[in-house]
Amino acid sequence: MVIELQGGGLEYAYRFATSLALGLLLGLDRERNPAALAGLRTFAIVAVLGTVSAFLSQQVGSPWLLVAGFISVAAMIVSMYVSRGSGTDDPGTTTIAALLFCYTLGAMVWFDYTTLAIMLAIAVTVLLHFKAELRGFAERLTRHDVLSILQFAVLSFMVLPVLPNQGFGPYNALNPHHIWLMVVLISGVSLSGYLALKLFGQRYGAQLLGFFGGLVSSTATTVIYSRHAKNYTELLSLSIMVILAANLVVMVKLGVLTAVVAPAVLRMFLPVMLTGLTVGWLITWYMHRHLQTPGNLPVPAVENPTEVKTAISFSLIYAIVLTVSAWLADHVGPMGMYAVALVSGLTDVDAITLSSLRMFHQGAIDEHVAVIAITLAVIANLFFKAGIMLVLGGSVLARKCLPAFLAVMLGLLAGLWLWL
Repeated sequence: MVIELQGGGLEYAYRFATSLALGLLLGLDRERNPAALAGLRTFAIVAVLGTVSAFLSQQVGSPWLLVAGFISVAAMIVSMYVSRGSGTDDPGTTTIAALLFCYTLGAMVWFDYTTLAIMLAIAVTVLLHFKAELRGFAERLTRHDVLSILQFAVLSFMVLPVLPNQGFGPYNALNPHHIWLMVVLISGVSLSGYLALKLFGQRYGAQLLGFFGGLVSSTATTVIYSRHAKNYTELLSLSIMVILAANLVVMVKLGVLTAVVAPAVLRMFLPVMLTGLTVGWLITWYMHRHLQTPGNLPVPAVENPTEVKTAISFSLIYAIVLTVSAWLADHVGPMGMYAVALVSGLTDVDAITLSSLRMFHQGAIDEHVAVIAITLAVIANLFFKAGIMLVLGGSVLARKCLPAFLAVMLGLLAGLWLWL
């Protein structure tokens, strides 16, 4: 069979060039590994072979050429490592998998999935390069940490897809799929902070410790370090910085949630939060310059944020706040929404934030009401945590942290006045 191509096939040269580049990229890390029997040239040839096999397979109308090429590469690789013998501890499985993956990338390039192939090639190259760091990361994870990851996978990929995506109850406010999606969102952000806190928090100072603690739970972090300040006077300075940092992170976290759930609100929400965050950060920075924190930083023993019990508790709180807010917004107007924000914000800012954004998305409230409700919830939450510090940490801790808390509150109110 003679296959005629316009331009002698040169119009496809860029695809083969792309395959060659991807093969060289993947082979770069293997070339630097003395134990690997395949390097730059082998990976480049295998990638181009994948593109050639896909090209010929399409031209003759038979997928078996592509399959035969894959099998041939696999057989070649296996025989190469078998012939090497067992004189090394490295069985070469990573290189084998990378070469087979390289072949499939070449095929993807031919079938015009070039962008996806490039993204995958970069991702796999990163995995190959950071072998030691990834191994160290896995070794530092405890069984409890792995359980947290598995629980998040269950919440995200087993529970969420089966829930009905429609409204139920008063005002059709209760959408099971959407409620659980908010649970997944909060759990995902908290899990990231939880793992980072366990793995890196103690190594990089009080500010980072507070940042991760704030992602997981600023209330829990405030409670834990208030107790540290009361029980161990040498940890007073540390506790101040961690608490202040954790409560500043709350506004960053809310900004991320807003950008994900209701980006249209971000235009009005961002200036308000940035005003409060900037004022609070300036006070925190000034205090940091005059405080000495110890080198040994105790990591707060926060709970696993992806436990099913925790997820269900948040979903119930969110559903209740959503329903009450919808009812009050309909019967009382914005004042009812603000009352719910002040009450629910005392212990939990996430629920009222997400319910406000959800109601805006449904058209039940406008963006002004949503931003004011979230801001009032943050202010109420700061008042509540100030009480926690006074009761659990004592008057010295409360007196040290109160200026920064008041600065954030005044900054938020000033932001409302300036931008709304």
